[in-house]
Amino acid sequence: MKAYFVCLFLCLNFLSPAVAQRDSTLWKVTAGDVIPPVSLGLAGLIVQGKISRHLQEHVVSKYPNFHTRLDEYLPYAPGVVSLGLASAGVKGKHSLGDQVILALLSNIIAQGVTQSLKRIVRYPRPNGEDYHSFPSGHSTTAFANAAILHEEYGQRSVLYSIGGFGTATAVGTMRVLNNQHWLADVLMGAGIGIGATKVVYISYPWLQRTVRNMKHRNKKEKN
Repeated sequence: MKAYFVCLFLCLNFLSPAVAQRDSTLWKVTAGDVIPPVSLGLAGLIVQGKISRHLQEHVVSKYPNFHTRLDEYLPYAPGVVSLGLASAGVKGKHSLGDQVILALLSNIIAQGVTQSLKRIVRYPRPNGEDYHSFPSGHSTTAFANAAILHEEYGQRSVLYSIGGFGTATAVGTMRVLNNQHWLADVLMGAGIGIGATKVVYISYPWLQRTVRNMKHRNKKEKN
């Protein structure tokens, strides 16, 4: 966990000094920010155990030979699309530099939570490979990046949001079909990914202001 906090500190020190959003209201939280991640997390807890096992038995019996490696690469696709659009000059909520920082912070925090839970819960995978099943790390990454694409470009076109979350859902589905994860793992991973990204985007104006004030104080002290 120390590595995650080191990365977080380094990112904060490279925050852009310019205000990224016209609306500088700090800590603005809406129901839409809270309901999706909380609902997914609760759903993951509800289906944990019997419901997930019953579904997995059905999936394995119906698709016994299913195997794909697409779920190894698709989790990053929505984030790549968002940064690609910014690089091409398509205006999102933030500049390319800020998007890079937001993406790093979102993924670091999301994986920090997920990997910590994996080691605390130690739930066995459906294929018996290890005890790091809950939550799904791939689903966490996929939904964190989908949330980034939604935050940056969802207001330009709903197709960006549909594409991002559709890709993330496909990743979660493939993790179940590959017998790597239970449904509960995927739902909790999705909740963590979206929740971490929401927290980062909500707190980003405050982080920027804090870093600007620190730089200003350091500059005054040097003078």
